[in-house]
Amino acid sequence: MAESDRNEARDVVMALPVNGTATTGQKHGHDEDAAAKPSTSTNKRRKSRGATRRSAKRRHSMSKAARDPRDEPESSGSKAASPGAPEPAKGGESAVVTRSPSPFIDFDGLSRPSTGTRARLEENDEERAVRLEKMRGAVRTILECVGEDPDRAGLLGTPDRYAKALLDFTQGYQQNVRNVVNEAIFHEGHNEMVIVKDIEVFSLCEHHMVPFTGKMHIGYIPFHSVIGISKLPRIAEMFSRRLQIQERLTKDVANAIMEILQPQGVAVVMESSHLCMVMRGVQKTSATTITSCVLGCFERKEKTRNEFLSLVGVNRH
Repeated sequence: MAESDRNEARDVVMALPVNGTATTGQKHGHDEDAAAKPSTSTNKRRKSRGATRRSAKRRHSMSKAARDPRDEPESSGSKAASPGAPEPAKGGESAVVTRSPSPFIDFDGLSRPSTGTRARLEENDEERAVRLEKMRGAVRTILECVGEDPDRAGLLGTPDRYAKALLDFTQGYQQNVRNVVNEAIFHEGHNEMVIVKDIEVFSLCEHHMVPFTGKMHIGYIPFHSVIGISKLPRIAEMFSRRLQIQERLTKDVANAIMEILQPQGVAVVMESSHLCMVMRGVQKTSATTITSCVLGCFERKEKTRNEFLSLVGVNRH
């Protein structure tokens, strides 16, 4: 090889980013393939860095739900359709079921379905009557266990009333996020912050099954598309009408909005009072709990996050 060719090959190699595993001897090629090899290596590194950046865009900080088996993805090689999946298309073509990559919204719009969610959602009138009767018996047993007489006048209708009330308190298990949103997403080219604050929230603590109540503030920065503002309180209502803890409720709402709208960022803050602290335990009546979940640009940019906190009245400093 001519001296000029060797110098040119060496200059090409030296100009490329050095991989952490490269040695000094690898930088100096001794044949005519030396100039081609770094190009392939560089492409691999670029692809690797791009994949890393894409995977870092979303932070899933929530544990996996206790899924109904019908919500599990079909194993490779299995041709049988799962019970929860759509029927195969006519003409021999299989319907393609697309799933969300995260555990927050399932392929049919259910959000974090547990082992009993779909059974309750799909039950018929007869099964619903059996469920209600089962709950009435359980409430009657509880009344007996606390020392009451379930047959006295004031308590005769309590098992039925409480069973129906509890089903109402937990109606979020029967709601589908797609039906809640109802295609109310509009392409407006808007990219400024949107906030709905002071959304009243009532939920049941899953640890003691007593209420916690408070207010939720939801903000997002659109990526061209906006959602009907009434849908944000409806999403909060859907998730709150389940057995919850405040930390998970805050994340459920933020992640659902992030998935269905794909905005630049979402921020959710919730302030609430827990009766499990007020009526029992430490019995601190004035204590409030504040939780937050910030995704996208709200997580990356302190200025954007502080603007949201200031507008909802949380950043009081």
